[in-house]
Amino acid sequence: MNKVIRKAVFPAAGMGTRFLPATKATPKEMLPLVDKPLIQYGVEEAVAAGCTEIIIVTGRGKSTMEDHFDRAPELEASLERRGKTQLLDIALRVTKLAKITYVRQPEALGLGHAVLMAKELVGNEPFAVLLPDDIVDAEVPCMKQMVEAFSRTGASILGSEVVEGDAIQHYGCLDCVRVPEDDRLCEVRDMVEKPKPSEAPSQNAIIGRYILTPAIFECLETLKPGAGGELQLTDGIKALLATEKVYGFTYEGKRHDAGDKLGFLKATVEFALKRPDLGGPIREWLKGLSL
Repeated sequence: MNKVIRKAVFPAAGMGTRFLPATKATPKEMLPLVDKPLIQYGVEEAVAAGCTEIIIVTGRGKSTMEDHFDRAPELEASLERRGKTQLLDIALRVTKLAKITYVRQPEALGLGHAVLMAKELVGNEPFAVLLPDDIVDAEVPCMKQMVEAFSRTGASILGSEVVEGDAIQHYGCLDCVRVPEDDRLCEVRDMVEKPKPSEAPSQNAIIGRYILTPAIFECLETLKPGAGGELQLTDGIKALLATEKVYGFTYEGKRHDAGDKLGFLKATVEFALKRPDLGGPIREWLKGLSL
């Protein structure tokens, strides 16, 4: 099987209810983390990993994502006319990241259903899945690390993070065994969704990064809907385990859960602190707060 990952799928059809009222008219994926929308961080990560085609699964009210990655002739002309060349370069750079296509998910019927909507655009090749909510700050982009691991295994890989204490009850959990020759890989035997801490088979939580073989589509097509009539991606991967190996990969880097209000605020502060133009003023402002 081809071991090159060219395509990345971004499920982005959710309603973002945790951020209401901000997300009533603005897609959650377009909320700015400092000065870039969440989804752009993921797209840049996928491009850095070698992906040349981005597939965004959208829904009603998500057209601003399409506008963001498209040309804006009036804005560009205005910036050029006023000599704002640096800002013009920033605006144009977004439009040149990759070939971006869109597919509509008529109803929010689960993450597995969202991935299945991309089947025709993905075709018969392995592909990446990135959830825009999960922002991973890493020296080597998280997906690039996973692509390198995929080049060695040729099997589906799930991004994983070792969590402490009782936190595992908030995640999908891997039942897995370590691969002796690679301390960042583990072979997955099963997955447990949000287990009780006392019953968790490991502390390896699943995060929003996946590399999947095209066999996942057949698994999802034959899968019966679960709770709420939704197709869960984890159930599809469980079915995939019956015919193929699946690995967990513990990435290097720090993940921010930007789908959570507190996580989003923490990410905003930490990313601002890393900026040469903002780090100093933000640091001084934080020092002056009465906490």
